Amino acid sequence: RWIKFEEKVEAGGERWSAPHVPALPLHSLFQLRTCLQKGTVLLGLDASSFKEIIDKVLSEEAELQPALRERLAALLLLQPQHWPTKSLLQLLAELGLSPCRGRKPNCPTRHPPAASSPGQSEPRTQLSKTPLKEQLRNRFKKKVPPGAEAAHVAVGEVEFLEKPFAAFIRLRRGVSLGSLAEVSLPSRFLFILLGPPKVKAYHEVGRAMATLLADEPFQRAARQAEHREDLIAGIEAFLDELIVLPPGKWDPSARIPPPSHLPSPRRRTAVDPLDQQPHGNGDTTAAGDRASPGHPGEELERTGRLFGGLLRDIRRKAPWYGSDFSDALHPQCLSAVLYIYLVTVTNAITFGGMLGDATANMQGVLESFLGTAFAGFIFCLFSGQPLTILSSTGPVLVFERLLFSFSQDHSLDYLEFRLWIGLWVAFFGVVLVATEASHLVRYFTRFTEEGFCALISLIFIYDSLKKMLSLADAFPINWQYRLDNVTSYSCTCNLRRPFNPILTCLTTLQCPPLPSIQHCGGPKVSTCEPSSLPTLSLQPPATPAGLSRTQCLDRGGHLLGTSCQYVPDVTLISFLLFGGTFLFCTALKRFRSSRYFPVGVRKLVSDFAVILAILASCAVDAVLGLETPKLLVPSELKPTNPARGWIVFPFGANPWWVCLLSAVPAVLVTILIFMDQQITAVILNRREYKLQKGAGFHLDLLCVSLLMVVTSVTGLPWYVSATVISLAHMESLRKESASSAPGEHPEFLGIREQRLTGLAVFILMGVSVFMAPVLKHIPMPVLYGVFLHMGVTALNSIQLMDRVRLLLMPAKHQPDLAYLRHVPLRRVHLFTIIQLLCLALLWVLKSTVAAIIFPVMV
Repeated sequence: RWIKFEEKVEAGGERWSAPHVPALPLHSLFQLRTCLQKGTVLLGLDASSFKEIIDKVLSEEAELQPALRERLAALLLLQPQHWPTKSLLQLLAELGLSPCRGRKPNCPTRHPPAASSPGQSEPRTQLSKTPLKEQLRNRFKKKVPPGAEAAHVAVGEVEFLEKPFAAFIRLRRGVSLGSLAEVSLPSRFLFILLGPPKVKAYHEVGRAMATLLADEPFQRAARQAEHREDLIAGIEAFLDELIVLPPGKWDPSARIPPPSHLPSPRRRTAVDPLDQQPHGNGDTTAAGDRASPGHPGEELERTGRLFGGLLRDIRRKAPWYGSDFSDALHPQCLSAVLYIYLVTVTNAITFGGMLGDATANMQGVLESFLGTAFAGFIFCLFSGQPLTILSSTGPVLVFERLLFSFSQDHSLDYLEFRLWIGLWVAFFGVVLVATEASHLVRYFTRFTEEGFCALISLIFIYDSLKKMLSLADAFPINWQYRLDNVTSYSCTCNLRRPFNPILTCLTTLQCPPLPSIQHCGGPKVSTCEPSSLPTLSLQPPATPAGLSRTQCLDRGGHLLGTSCQYVPDVTLISFLLFGGTFLFCTALKRFRSSRYFPVGVRKLVSDFAVILAILASCAVDAVLGLETPKLLVPSELKPTNPARGWIVFPFGANPWWVCLLSAVPAVLVTILIFMDQQITAVILNRREYKLQKGAGFHLDLLCVSLLMVVTSVTGLPWYVSATVISLAHMESLRKESASSAPGEHPEFLGIREQRLTGLAVFILMGVSVFMAPVLKHIPMPVLYGVFLHMGVTALNSIQLMDRVRLLLMPAKHQPDLAYLRHVPLRRVHLFTIIQLLCLALLWVLKSTVAAIIFPVMV
């Protein structure tokens, strides 16, 4: 059977082989061409049943005797033997039974409707006009793409024919042919080849015909054919693309596995299969193989009118607004909400803590939580690209630190000064939207996009590792600890048998007339014995000083003390949770392409990979019971700094001219916000993501600008698109084809574009204050491991990393990348080195006070 690749029934007939690329003898294609030239060809036949088709085909053969026609009709109308895909339980239940019992050793690759003579097979019933229940229940139908049709190839040897009989039939419309097919599908094409036993090539000719019918260009030619010559032309076109493997240089019995990517049928006619362009270091370019930046087109064209781009964004997105909510009704969106929520919470705590340190708690963790929830919710509700996640960024943090220091040095009120800067930034942003400044985005190149994405990804990786290394300060590792020296850590060595504390120390006190007995560490007990007791003194056993653990055990002693088993384990287990979460996330994400379990289970595990990794790591932490650092969220709705309120007034604390002076730093912040926002928007709206609902560059910038007003008035942090978190959001919403042919990799269909996941994430952010008792059980190292996973995933998604690996590979081990065929290798390396040097410059720049201008440097 064929869908895209060939499958064969293995020996015994109980399982189908692995899908593989069909390897055809070249002579079989020539014989097939001869069959179509000399045999019966019926194009556009109007028939409703298989019996009607057979009658019309046989009536076209004038040379056939009536007796032969009846025998051929009886043979072709026999019920074919199918080999349905069986579950493991069915195979166990039928253990020892073989569907090929009593037949020839090698079962045919297709159901044999006329693949053997009646004398060689068991008696079979006539073909049913309606589908059998086995066909309707066949699980293989899940692998068939929607709208597919069946084509039937019947070949075999019969003893009563003296010369081959061949027929190719194309029906006018797809018709269900009863129980002929393995699954119930409409049929349009049929090919029949029967002949005397002396000819042995029928089987290979049938494989050649089936391979042609599984080829999309030949399908198109066969559907449009009006004459026999059109079919022959389709075969000739197939032969023009054929590549011959020389005999003796490969094993014909080997099955070639399906490739991971197939060229589209359209490109096959435009690209030479032999690739005549020079490989490796050739100077010839081919625009078709070059990776284009994939910028959106219509969204960035200027209209020449004030707010023209904004109005066009609104008109483009308005028809999709209802589907932005209905498209979110999928289990995959639930996993995306939980994943992005935990990431956003961790990010808000991290940046909130750093903002608190930089601004004397004028903005802290609580302000970060409330600002993220409010700004993110409004943005997802009204923006042009709701898949974008807003967050505080490094350059904004640097500006806040510089602004607070400037305000302290010049005795200015920080929040009021910041309010006027935010108002100016919002004004400048509206001006940029009105003048359609976002069209400048079309001049951003891959060099710029990759440099920006790589920098943000490296920041995530660096920050996660830095946070983990800082645990050694809170939970210091005792590097001088030695297991052999446990006796010096409040651990004693007892060389005698264990003491009974009641009998350890017994003394007779002289307190006539009644003596008393005192136990060590116990109360005095008076005795009523008239006779005096002799003095008895038992001292505790002596422990020689300086004995090590090994010496104590060698002398038969026992270790006594609470610190005898102490090891510095909090930092160690934190790093294990950190690394384990990262590896677990990576492994479960790749589980989608695993060979184990059904495809539905693999997809479900892959969609919930991050959530499963977090739950598993939290379970390990709970079982061990160690005091690892936990996620702590604010539990009270009050400003972090008691000296401030929730509303910032524009006048009163600073001189009047501050509102005018604020325009100068506002220009820098505007450039920062514009570049940060638009570069992220370009990355998210690339063509390779196959977004269907369009972008909204102008609308997104307007939303960010208006949110600057609200966050400045309330003293909340400023927000802009977060590149890595937004990419993680999109990756968690990838759509792939539900049904894929055996051997075919699932096709990437695009991103599940909707608003509900973002809205749910930021609603959960707002109520996180009330979920503190639950969230406090999540270890911070687990969330840092998720941060590392996000950074590494985003870094591996850019072409820069592929070119960096090329620097370390010998030429013979380099992968067959498209740009290596048409760009000299030395130029590829030069481009990569320049990009790495610029990335290093940006990293140095972001680590200094000049980090505010790094978007301009990008």
